Amino acid sequence: MSESAVSLHDIAKHAGVTAMTVSRVLRRLPGAGEETRRKVMESAEALGYAPNPDLTRAMQLVRSKKSRTNAAVIAVVREEIPGDDLLDGACHFMPMEFLQRSAESHGYRVEEFWLGRDGLTAGRLSGILHARGIEGIIVSPQSVSMPCSKLDFSKFASVTVGYALKEPSLHRSATNVVPGMKFVFDRLLERGYRRIGIAIAKWVDDRTQNIYSSSMLRFQYELPQAECVPMLNFAHNDIRHDEDLFCAWIREHRPEVIISYEQFVPQWLRKMGLRIPEDIGLVVHDWVPGMTGWAAINHRRDYIAEGAVDLLVMQMMRRERGVPTVPRQISIPPEWVEGESIKEKG
Repeated sequence: MSESAVSLHDIAKHAGVTAMTVSRVLRRLPGAGEETRRKVMESAEALGYAPNPDLTRAMQLVRSKKSRTNAAVIAVVREEIPGDDLLDGACHFMPMEFLQRSAESHGYRVEEFWLGRDGLTAGRLSGILHARGIEGIIVSPQSVSMPCSKLDFSKFASVTVGYALKEPSLHRSATNVVPGMKFVFDRLLERGYRRIGIAIAKWVDDRTQNIYSSSMLRFQYELPQAECVPMLNFAHNDIRHDEDLFCAWIREHRPEVIISYEQFVPQWLRKMGLRIPEDIGLVVHDWVPGMTGWAAINHRRDYIAEGAVDLLVMQMMRRERGVPTVPRQISIPPEWVEGESIKEKG
């Protein structure tokens, strides 16, 4: 039998089941036992069945619109926990405008929901989203306590951005820091820098799966000991409390260039009598739109947002819900941003 002539009814007759059962098995929906699934898949293979991708997508769209009362909304889950010291708005990983732009390309809009605001708990939010018929959520965690991890993910297609949320393990869109850091080190070596240091908050390294510290160790592996600068992890989440720690680190280890923040760090260096870039270079570890004059690492949040929405829409189209057995990840390579805060050392 030719592939184009094979229908669900042909497979059903061959497997001894109903066409509805065949449809559910091929769409990977619940409701069929393992033995039934095996028979259907073996029959489909024996008959040479191949789905029509255009027809499949069209039918998924029809089913999706029929099954949801609020199909156009993707929920973006944020956290606002009273007393939490990671509440600085500048730290929110993913700007809404990037998510909105990506969602609109798929015919959706995004809406924010803040855990902790007005007493909103994970359990209550799960109920609200389910009652509204919202089936897709993007988790953008930021707090220390991570209440987003307590959401009932069984009812939703879900994805997270960045590396902060470790459990449950969801599909993820994030920056690929390891090759990005190697690229930065290579750029600085080309400019003549040798003693390269990193000074960031410990929570940043922890929430990127220790990529900064591991990248630094890998970079220093082949360096002479005299050129190795130990990484500085600021003790506080709010680094303004760590000026003395930073200045002592600079005096002891004398880095030629540092990868750190555009806030507080330049002022501290000036107070020490160090000029940027004449006396010391500075690379901002996380570039954001509107930042000018600094050499920096752009983690390309716009592409991370696009990857997150793509992963989420794919799940909704395929009717996938709950914590995935095998999470998928989209890794976006960061890019180098030229700036006046470093120089050619010669």
